[in-house]
Amino acid sequence: MNGKIITVKGVGSVSEKPDVIVIFLTQETLALEYDKTMEKAAADLDEIRKAIAGAGYDTAELKTSSFNVNTNYEHIRDAQGNYKDKFKGYLCTHRLNFEFAYDMKELGKVLTKIAGCKAKPKFTIRFTINDQDAMKERMLEDAVANATSKANVLVKAAGVKLGEIVRIDYSWGELEVYSQTKYECVKLQDSKRASMDIEPEDVEVSDTVTVVWTIGDAL
Repeated sequence: MNGKIITVKGVGSVSEKPDVIVIFLTQETLALEYDKTMEKAAADLDEIRKAIAGAGYDTAELKTSSFNVNTNYEHIRDAQGNYKDKFKGYLCTHRLNFEFAYDMKELGKVLTKIAGCKAKPKFTIRFTINDQDAMKERMLEDAVANATSKANVLVKAAGVKLGEIVRIDYSWGELEVYSQTKYECVKLQDSKRASMDIEPEDVEVSDTVTVVWTIGDAL
């Protein structure tokens, strides 16, 4: 190696139509006594499970992402105008997710069942890809190809040859493989509003790699 190098950053980007629907559910339960909070939280979870089963899915597919119980206070002002914290009870926040193959009719059916349950959880709907690893691999291939294309343009303009690859740098950070389309709702008030007819945007993944080559002799 002659010591001369060229460093180029390549950008890779791929898109694909979503084939998976993910429903993120948040159920909040508040009661003055800890035991009552836990009892009601268990009852709310049972209602959500019944809704999932009623839509024809295995309740084992309903996964917990987080479960927290904290004391809850209300900031109020007393008769003298002083602010103080008033204990409201124990707040249980249970976050769950449930995913299934992309089908808007199925989504409407699931939401109808959730709307009919007593728990009334908050929810967010996202759209993603089943084979995320394959999509990320295509994105990396595209990024290296982009870097190579740029490097060839640069060395040609400089009148030299592109040599061997010295190294490839990539951060390997977490990528969000979701469509930008997001549907959020605080609560489903009734089953009549549960169905929807939307066309989500494609799932897009983009990232960069840095490739270093040696520079060869003049052309």
